[in-house]
Amino acid sequence: MAKQPKRTQKWTGDRTAAHGVEDAVKLVKANANAKFDETIEIAVNLGVDPRHADQQVRGVVSLPSGTGRDVRVAVIAKEAKAAEAQAAGADVVGAEDLVERIQGGFMDFDRVIATPDMMALVGRLGKVLGPRGLMPNPRVGTVTPNVAQAVKDAKGGAIEFRTEKTGIIHAGIGKASFTEDQLLANVRALVDALNRAKPSGAKGTYIKKISLSSTMGPGFKVDAGSLGA
Repeated sequence: MAKQPKRTQKWTGDRTAAHGVEDAVKLVKANANAKFDETIEIAVNLGVDPRHADQQVRGVVSLPSGTGRDVRVAVIAKEAKAAEAQAAGADVVGAEDLVERIQGGFMDFDRVIATPDMMALVGRLGKVLGPRGLMPNPRVGTVTPNVAQAVKDAKGGAIEFRTEKTGIIHAGIGKASFTEDQLLANVRALVDALNRAKPSGAKGTYIKKISLSSTMGPGFKVDAGSLGA
């Protein structure tokens, strides 16, 4: 039998049982022993089939404790709206010139925000931004005339969530250096947002499974009932 790496030999906690969310957060933090500040991630298995339009789950939520990441924001806007975006802290702002840079391979950003009047230009970027989940969309607040607020939200801890083909939501909800209370607040905010986004076509159990893990650590099951799910 292959010898386990020293890192995995140090893992503690029961990975088969479902834990209350407070205990799960403690276990994830205790096992985040990498030499860098690991991201704490959540996976939520929803009872939906995203192949059907009335069962897709997508939205945005502002995490009360932030994400612990420096989110790089690109804004596609012009004139006064471009100036507002720059004043709000956007990392890169432009109109036709920015669209051309992105088409040419520039991808030094984590979020793209656009004003409604720029969507004809943004449409050219569907094949580039779409597969990366970066295409601006009014449903998640990334197509908006209020670019300044959108930039502040993105910088302040707003994250997008979207079901994958298998009905699972993956999201980073903080860092291992966060306190337990900070992580708990973020977990609850995301689960609350998922409950609010429950599609009309969802039947049976909506939130089926929840697990928490860190970048290099093991995953722990969360009792959905401990989150009121």
